[in-house]
Amino acid sequence: MSAAAPGGTWSFWNDVVRNLFGWFRAVGREFRTRRGRFLVTALPMLWLLLFFAVPFLIVLKISFAEAVFGQSPPYTPLVERTADGAASLKLHASSYALLLQDPLYVAAYLKSLLFASVSTLFCLLLGYPIAYGIARARPVWRMLLLVLVILPFWTSSLLRTYAMIGMLKANGLISQGLAAVGLVEPGSAILHTDLAVYIGIVYNYLPFMILPLTATLMRLDFKLLEAAADLGARPWQAFLRVTLPLSMPGIIAGALLVFIPAVGEFVIPDILGGPDALTIGRVLWTEFFTNRDWPLAAAVAVAMLLLLVIPTLVFEYIENRQERREGRA
Repeated sequence: MSAAAPGGTWSFWNDVVRNLFGWFRAVGREFRTRRGRFLVTALPMLWLLLFFAVPFLIVLKISFAEAVFGQSPPYTPLVERTADGAASLKLHASSYALLLQDPLYVAAYLKSLLFASVSTLFCLLLGYPIAYGIARARPVWRMLLLVLVILPFWTSSLLRTYAMIGMLKANGLISQGLAAVGLVEPGSAILHTDLAVYIGIVYNYLPFMILPLTATLMRLDFKLLEAAADLGARPWQAFLRVTLPLSMPGIIAGALLVFIPAVGEFVIPDILGGPDALTIGRVLWTEFFTNRDWPLAAAVAVAMLLLLVIPTLVFEYIENRQERREGRA
């Protein structure tokens, strides 16, 4: 009995592995059919419908309500029934009107765009040389460098942001380093300033710029640089005319990955920024949880989403139109 047991166990696991690979082959054949392609497309669309479209419609519905304090939920229903049972739709656009009338919200939008734009630019300036060095490194060193890039993701961004408080104080490492080079006055703290917000955003979002840039530069044929040098181009000319245009997809992808979440960032401005670092994320938190004005907070969220989505769609439309023109030519 004991001698037959190992053979039976080996046969059992052999059948399991064979059946598993057979199932994978069957699934692969199914995905190559029309029904399989529809299933592959339908699953992500269903995910977006449940976790993006439905929550967005709920927020959009709340944005057209009117705030009512002292009840739960703290807003009026959009559909009300009269005494005779007829349904009436009541939409209130006062929250959207307040966004344009109150300079506080306009200033918060502009401040958020400023933080996101400047941080994205610095992420690009710092991330491009790092990505270029990783792409040109040997495979063994490349893997090690990529691990070092994604190493901060192994800890929570909240913990990393809190850890920067000690570095940005008057006796912190960053404050003393900037004071040594004359960028700030000795003994002054960077904490609770706009500079601290920029440093925090760049520190947290820099890997999102490096990774797509590295993926793009790794596909670059560096023999083109040698050909440019043979034709008399200097290194900076070869970079501007060859490397930079071919790496533009990675630059665009990295910029979007940094800029879009940085616009709605709440944790970093709240922890590292001062009272002047008023961003959309902080306004949303205040309106939802402090003022309990859910319709106004929902209007702020919808306006922020439109502020990000509409330019992205316009840019995508222009890019697709240009590609179709180049394809026809």
